[in-house]
Amino acid sequence: MNIEIHGRHVELSQTLKAHIEQKLQFCLNRFEQHICKIYISLADVNGPRGGVDKQCTLQLFLANMNDIVIKDTQATLSLAVDRAIQRASRSLARKVDRQQDRSSS
Repeated sequence: MNIEIHGRHVELSQTLKAHIEQKLQFCLNRFEQHICKIYISLADVNGPRGGVDKQCTLQLFLANMNDIVIKDTQATLSLAVDRAIQRASRSLARKVDRQQDRSSS
């Protein structure tokens, strides 16, 4: 999988990058043949003001299907990433199932 991780106003540690890549492999590995590229953007929306402001934008570029874009905002980056990846996995599973249903009909 081709994975790009970018951060805006956040520090991307090696630990966080490793966590993201491991979670992506675990949740999306079975759909690897459908995924051309994964783009993840992490941002601290409110900056130093605090609050629930860590946002993860995950975009799956898919072969022969429309792209999937998921945004999730949580208190920590790891929570936002985990939830965005879980939502993207469910959305991709539905999309692949629908495509297989159409092709078998």
